[in-house]
Amino acid sequence: MSPQVKRGRYDRWPMVVWLTLVWVLLWGHLTVANVLAGLVIGLLLVHFTPMPRVGFEGRVWLPGVVVLVARFVVDVLRASVQVSTQALRIGHHPHGAVIRVQLRSHSDLFLTLTAELCSLVPGSIVVEAHRLTGTLYVHVLDVDQAGGVDRAKLAVLEQERRVLSAFASDTELAEVGLPPRRGTRRGPQRNREVAA
Repeated sequence: MSPQVKRGRYDRWPMVVWLTLVWVLLWGHLTVANVLAGLVIGLLLVHFTPMPRVGFEGRVWLPGVVVLVARFVVDVLRASVQVSTQALRIGHHPHGAVIRVQLRSHSDLFLTLTAELCSLVPGSIVVEAHRLTGTLYVHVLDVDQAGGVDRAKLAVLEQERRVLSAFASDTELAEVGLPPRRGTRRGPQRNREVAA
C-alpha cells in the first residue's frame, strides 16, 4: 500500500474526533455510550460524505497572521462597543445598507476567510458571496458610523489584504497588485491541499 493511500485514510481522524466531541456536547453527558456513538457517527459521516479538497498554494507568514489576528480582535472589541452604544441610544435610527465589494483575489479560500472575518465583526454580515466573480455583498448596520459607503468598502478590502498578507504566496500577491512581503525567502511554492 502506497504512503499516499495510507495518509488518505488517517488524515480524517481529527475530523472524526471533532465530530465525536460535538456529539458528546450535544447530548450534554460524557459517557462511554455517547463517545462510542459519536465515533461511529463521525466515521460514517467522514466516510460517506467526504469534504472536497481546497487547493492551497500559498505560504503561511507568521507576522501577517499576528497582524491579522490582532487587528481582528481590535475590530471586534471596537465594533462591540459601537453596536452596544447604538442599542442604548433612544431615538437613534441607524442607516443600514448592503454594499457590493469586488475583492482582488478570486481564490475560494481567501474569499471564504475574508467573508467569515467580516461577518464575525459586530455590525456587519456577509449576506451573499459570488465565488465566480469574487464579489461580497455586506450588510452594514450603520453606514454613517462606518464612515460612509466608501469607507465600509475599504474596511472589507483591508480585511482581504490582511488575509492575503498572512496566507498568499508572493505570486498571488503580485497577481492582485499587492507588494511582496518583506523578509520572505523566494523559492518554489509547493502545491498543497487542505481539507475544507
